[in-house]
Amino acid sequence: MEDYKNKLGSLADKLKKEPPKTPIQEVHPVKATTELKEPEAQLNVWIPKGLLKKMKGYGLEHDLSLKDLSILALEFFLAAKSKMSVENKS
Repeated sequence: MEDYKNKLGSLADKLKKEPPKTPIQEVHPVKATTELKEPEAQLNVWIPKGLLKKMKGYGLEHDLSLKDLSILALEFFLAAKSKMSVENKS
């Protein structure tokens, strides 16, 4: 029992004498993106289940959310329609 108390006492002395060795962590601020976003509005639509399934599959394969996929599809559609109307006028 004495041996145990001596070991415990020497451990306590050792802990008191030696400063703790803690790693110093460097903090780097996160760079904020300066990308300006256009204000958003809500759009609710009913689409066929098969089309929704295709959209989800495409989104999974190309790592796109349904929101991003819908925006891209609408932008592509509107660009194609405006291009067609310009060609028809000339």
